[in-house]
Amino acid sequence: MEMSMASTTPCFSLPKKTFCISTPIFNKHLFGTTLPCCLSAKLPLKLNPIPTSIKCSVSEATQAPSEKKSQLMRRSDIRNIAIVAHVDHGKTTLVDSMLKQAKVFRDNQFVQERIMDSNDIERERGITILSKNTSITYKDTKINIIDTPGHSDFGGEVERILNMVEGVLLVVGTKLQISGTVELESTIYSRIVALFFWLNSRNASLMVDSVEGPMPQTRFVLKKALEFGHAVVVVVNKIDRPSARPEFVVNSTFELFIELNATDEQCDFQVIYASGIKGKAGLSPENLGEDLGSLFEAVIRCIPGPKINKDGALQMLATNIEYEEHKGRIAIGRVHAGSLRRGMDVKICTSEDACRFGRVSEVFVYEKFSRVPAETVEAGDICAVCGIDDIQIGETIADKSNGKPLPSIKVEEPTVKMSFSVNTSPFVGREGKYVTSRNLRDRLYRELERNLAMKVEDGETADTFIVSGRGTLHITILIENMRREGYEFMVGPPKVINKRVDDKLLEPFEIATVEVPEEHMGSVVELLGKRRGQMFDMQGLGSEGTTFLKYKIPTRGLLGLRNSILTASRGTAILNTVFESYEPWAGDISTRDLGSLVAFEDGTSTSYALMSSQDRGQLFIGPGVDVYKGQIVGIHQRSGDLALNVCKKKAATNVRSNKEVTVVLDTPLDFSLDDCIEYIQEDELVEVTPSSIRMLKNPKSAKKTR
Repeated sequence: MEMSMASTTPCFSLPKKTFCISTPIFNKHLFGTTLPCCLSAKLPLKLNPIPTSIKCSVSEATQAPSEKKSQLMRRSDIRNIAIVAHVDHGKTTLVDSMLKQAKVFRDNQFVQERIMDSNDIERERGITILSKNTSITYKDTKINIIDTPGHSDFGGEVERILNMVEGVLLVVGTKLQISGTVELESTIYSRIVALFFWLNSRNASLMVDSVEGPMPQTRFVLKKALEFGHAVVVVVNKIDRPSARPEFVVNSTFELFIELNATDEQCDFQVIYASGIKGKAGLSPENLGEDLGSLFEAVIRCIPGPKINKDGALQMLATNIEYEEHKGRIAIGRVHAGSLRRGMDVKICTSEDACRFGRVSEVFVYEKFSRVPAETVEAGDICAVCGIDDIQIGETIADKSNGKPLPSIKVEEPTVKMSFSVNTSPFVGREGKYVTSRNLRDRLYRELERNLAMKVEDGETADTFIVSGRGTLHITILIENMRREGYEFMVGPPKVINKRVDDKLLEPFEIATVEVPEEHMGSVVELLGKRRGQMFDMQGLGSEGTTFLKYKIPTRGLLGLRNSILTASRGTAILNTVFESYEPWAGDISTRDLGSLVAFEDGTSTSYALMSSQDRGQLFIGPGVDVYKGQIVGIHQRSGDLALNVCKKKAATNVRSNKEVTVVLDTPLDFSLDDCIEYIQEDELVEVTPSSIRMLKNPKSAKKTR
């Protein structure tokens, strides 16, 4: 990187670009009286001005080096894209608007919000858990759209989906702030300032502070997309927010591309400004169109069509699996070479030496919001295949005679594990339909068929199984699905999965970002410090009074942290995490200071007993609730557990010396499944049934209550 100075105009000469700026604000605050002397050409970086029309550079990394160019061709009538973003950045709402403007639905048809979130749990929690396929047609081009999860615990879904697409729409939020006296006049200047201070932070005199922008999950999915060599279109969503600062969102995204070692072509990304809920998009934040036409044009021009071998032998990688009662297992994937026909005899391969034969009974393609039967699917399109009952994710459906397997799908290893066991409480069988270890085993191993990021192992006993996942939410969603299906079982507390390398014990570390008001920052910093968190970045927002903290913290320290951090900040903190790496063991961590209140005997809770029990701490139950010995009924106000009798009844006598005392009980705490799993310690379990969630002391634990 070189910099030249004229009498009034400073210029930056970067690879393939030269920027000359003539603005008093820029000269005064960036350069001052003397120029910093540490600018050099160590990094091959390139800055690009905001385009006034859609013009894209597409990375050639998608080209398979092992195949001859003469055999490959691009399909210009199809685009395969995945929409990726952090939680609550508006992916699914944006897809809703894209479907409506592509006339997927009738004008008089009732369409619910977030139509792609069809799962009950997704609609209740407001997050996307499973990837969904749909397609639209724009100017004679079919666009296959895949909506992906935004939470880092479901990153395995995103990793699989990236095998099917050639490009991604990276959706980022827009609420950003700058503190100081400088208001930069365009995104070009903002990018130059961002790069200048990134290379020369010691001489910086301007601090750019963000609230939203590229969040942890954005970093994770973008890293994977860039590794695949996919083209990226950045969509700055929620541009209609009053506090939106879109130019700085673009700056942060550009810096993220640099950090992730993106190529020059990938850094030359197209930016589209949009309001997903209003269905508007444009090339500048001040000039949005009346529809999403700019976004559709960017997809057509910036994301290449699939590169295929049209005349080659059939190859299709099974990337996803669905199940229907009358059709059986349905394999979903993209046809990489050749063509797939209904009734075709095929070969199913896992490797060169492990192949078996099968027959395709039905073939479906995605049109609008449904699957449509098809006779033939050409290479480059995404389809669903029926008839192969034992198909697994990662297997290749190939030509019977000359087909060769594609590289298998690889996902990152799980970092958290939990034990699942049959229910042994006195209430076993009251509410559940499936209660035996055989039922539990079959269901857990069936989950592995479509959930590649999860692992199941047999435990120490025949009725115990160890389930490993990418995070507690990943496993909690499985637990919630199982209880809704009628299963009854117990789960233990989450534990991290450690590794031993060269006789050194390593544990997973994560990057945690916390957004907290300044008045609660002290208690949050203290809480994270106790959990071995190391702060490496802190930014204040000035006018908004919010502080943005970044920590590197062991995954052990995050277990049970969400509730504690909400309590410390009075419900105002926002916590986001993403896996970083395995590093040396950080030492012992205490995750809970208070003990539990444990039921003394079996019976039904009474108001009389609860009135005296509530002085000992906060209760989970009210009067008239059946309890059993060893059940956790509350949180002790001190460390250590306390056994008490919540079923005691008032003695009935003939003497009434005093009038009846009115019993006033506190409202019991209502813990969700996620709360219970965060709360329990090493010697405690969660009993999960279709109707109830209870916590209890582990009968096998040597630790005793006092």
